[in-house]
Amino acid sequence: MAISIGKAGQNLKGSVPIGKVLFLIDALAWISALFIGVVLRYEFNLSSINWSAFAWFGLAAVILQFVLGLSLHLYRKGLRHLFGSFEDTLNVSISVIVVGVVLWIASLFVGQRWEISRGVMLLVIPLALVFVLAVRYLARMRVERLRRPAADSTPALILGGGYIGTNLIQWMMSDPKSPFRPVGVIDDNPELAWQRVRGVPVLGKFDDIAQVASDTGAELLIVAIGDADSALLRRVQDTANKNGLSVKVMPAIDRVVSKGVRGNDLRDLSIEDLLGRQPVETNVSEITGYLTGKRVLVTGAGGSIGSQLCTEIAKYGPAELMMLDRDETGLQQVLINVAGNGLLDTDAVVLADIREADAMKEIFLKRKPEVVFHAAALKHLPMLEQYPDEGWKTNVLGTLNVLAAAEAVGVETFVNISTDKAANPTSVLGHSKRVAEKLTAWYGQNSTSKYLSVRFGNVIGSRGSMLPTFTRLIMEDKPLTVTHPDVTRFFMTIPEACQLVLQAGGIGRSGEVLILDMGEPVSILEIAQRMIAMSGKDIDIVFTGLREGEKMHEELVGDGETEDRPFHSKISHAHAESLAPNNLDRDRFMQRAGKLASTDSEII
Repeated sequence: MAISIGKAGQNLKGSVPIGKVLFLIDALAWISALFIGVVLRYEFNLSSINWSAFAWFGLAAVILQFVLGLSLHLYRKGLRHLFGSFEDTLNVSISVIVVGVVLWIASLFVGQRWEISRGVMLLVIPLALVFVLAVRYLARMRVERLRRPAADSTPALILGGGYIGTNLIQWMMSDPKSPFRPVGVIDDNPELAWQRVRGVPVLGKFDDIAQVASDTGAELLIVAIGDADSALLRRVQDTANKNGLSVKVMPAIDRVVSKGVRGNDLRDLSIEDLLGRQPVETNVSEITGYLTGKRVLVTGAGGSIGSQLCTEIAKYGPAELMMLDRDETGLQQVLINVAGNGLLDTDAVVLADIREADAMKEIFLKRKPEVVFHAAALKHLPMLEQYPDEGWKTNVLGTLNVLAAAEAVGVETFVNISTDKAANPTSVLGHSKRVAEKLTAWYGQNSTSKYLSVRFGNVIGSRGSMLPTFTRLIMEDKPLTVTHPDVTRFFMTIPEACQLVLQAGGIGRSGEVLILDMGEPVSILEIAQRMIAMSGKDIDIVFTGLREGEKMHEELVGDGETEDRPFHSKISHAHAESLAPNNLDRDRFMQRAGKLASTDSEII
């Protein structure tokens, strides 16, 4: 009877259907068990055995097993029923025991006449159960052996023997095309010490990785921990680098639970993993309370923050989402993210410049947004140091234009996206965003609507930021430029920043500046060194010196600002100074930004 494993080890193909194979196995198991039981009962004296009675009991066992097997669905098509799940094993056991009990009861009535001892059936039942389950177990071992990754696949250590690690190993060990072969599990849980996870031994704790890698010949370390934070991942990378191991990571546990493990889930460790933090806990009810069913407008929708904000806002069911930007390509990209197409034939995208006051007022009066997220801004510090007027026109006057338009139509909630450089500002960028915060606070104090600002630091991977720049320089084998070996910055992932911005819009009070918790500042030099190490290239690092207006260490909270957190553990509320629009003065702004000679006039 030829049985072969299919292409992916998922199906059995042979000359006999699987159901028939299973029934024949069970029939032979019963006949064998009856024969052995009778022979043992009569102490191998074959002449004392009533072979006619043996045949009738054997036929009865086969028929009963067939009927019970059909009723319990033991003989369906499919490979899994050959070696069985837990439910299949239970059903097989039930069928064998029931058949055995029926035969034992029959032996009580006809045993004496047919010379079949009641003790024979008590011996036959466990024998038949062992035979039936043993055949399935051996079949399972055979199938799993044929399904295992090829011997030339990459030997891997699995960091984490929990749910994710178990599912990962199960996938690897059941896919002959898997490029990775688990050779050991690393887990600090003492309950798993010297255990096996899906047949793969737990060989030690995190501190044992070097020895285990040497003993097993592992070339890869896979992180299968759902709540692995950046600190752990940095430790993993350092350990892997010391021991010549590559590193890959698995997705979060909710992804594994909902969709299972897939071959493309494994990905290389990225610099974002090393800088990112735990997922943000947001109160969905607070967010939906002011977004769901409302007309929402996002300025700067084509930028990194703006586009992610649009993606997140769309999840909360706004009545209308208006995406405004002066960059038509950026609008096309955000439309693809939100609507799944880039046709640009919808009024969901608005091509306009916040510098144009009349255009802003016309758009607001026509579309009547109820919630506004103002993310449009110029953000490159050294560029604005060279062209401070551009910062004044966009970050100050542009913000004022949007605020005035919002006030004209009675916007319910206005959220101004600010930056950590607005705290004790020393640059044109910082001063321009600080003035934007003050203008927003003034509208908040002089309106029945809610106007507030949200301040946070650098966003990992945003367009034109440090990480994409470093990545490109490394790809082109060019040296990485770092301003100073001691310089640090705050970092946050784009999704985390946007989730906190949405949360802030729900809990913020009018006129406040809400400051997002950015965690600990990160050394730029360390980031550069890690990115070079991850690339495997020999890249130089060049120190250029701090640029004009640039700080060595950024601040999130300015002098005189409080850090009260009444509603959310990652959002601080600070009182913002206000500035009336009629008190704006370009010369005073330039003086404060260091672009005009000092005068005795009042400074903003």
